[in-house]
Amino acid sequence: MAVRSLGYQSDLMLLGLQGSVVDRRDGYLAVRTPANPTYHWGNFILLDTPPAPGTVASWVSTFHHEFPDAGHVALGVDGVTGDAGEPEELAAASLDVERSTVMTASAVHPPPRPNRDAHFRVLNGDEDWSAALALQEATNPGPDIEGYRAFAQRNLAAMRRLQERGCGAWFGAFVNDRMVSGLGLFTDGSGLARYQAVDTHPAHRNQGLSGTLVYTAGRHALEHLNAHTLVMVADPSYVAIRVYRSVGFTDAETQVQLEPSTASTPR
Repeated sequence: MAVRSLGYQSDLMLLGLQGSVVDRRDGYLAVRTPANPTYHWGNFILLDTPPAPGTVASWVSTFHHEFPDAGHVALGVDGVTGDAGEPEELAAASLDVERSTVMTASAVHPPPRPNRDAHFRVLNGDEDWSAALALQEATNPGPDIEGYRAFAQRNLAAMRRLQERGCGAWFGAFVNDRMVSGLGLFTDGSGLARYQAVDTHPAHRNQGLSGTLVYTAGRHALEHLNAHTLVMVADPSYVAIRVYRSVGFTDAETQVQLEPSTASTPR
């Protein structure tokens, strides 16, 4: 199941660790995560190439054939350049193109202004994991709060199980014993380690927390998890990408995701 995109390679690595199922079809992979059915990017099809002219509608139909009960549509496009197919045809199918920057680092260094006040550590115990859920809810507001909470609970439970298996860890930054920033970093032991969900509470941004946390987790993976390549997938238009560059990450490729413009909240 050769996949060119490092972003999707690391996505599939993490999903495989969680028990997701990947099936090879003609021209695409079907990826299923039965334990979290509302996870859009755990239940999707990954096209081998950008959709050829005249095929976008048929690919949407293929998704519905694979996932007849899904309340979403999610099409990934394997590749590294950001090619998503014909813009007019995608628009006619009401599909938005989301291009993310896949970043890599083989070493990390502290950010220019590291935070020296917070306590940075691996989560430990029910109270910490509940705090991680509360942080994600605070940083991901939306109309479907209950739907997002159910998705996030299932996702964090899966991450906790990976941590308990020694596949990585979820890290938090704590100020006055309150978790104000967090992220995950996991690997299957192949040398590739992927970051997950870098979040900082809105009231604690611009304090050097996320940069210090990304650096702390990266050092842990390089020194204790036998990782040699750290992978981060970032929104190229959001300020956080500058934070990741400041600790040693460089842009490697562009990852493409296709979803309806009216996509429901859980991702």
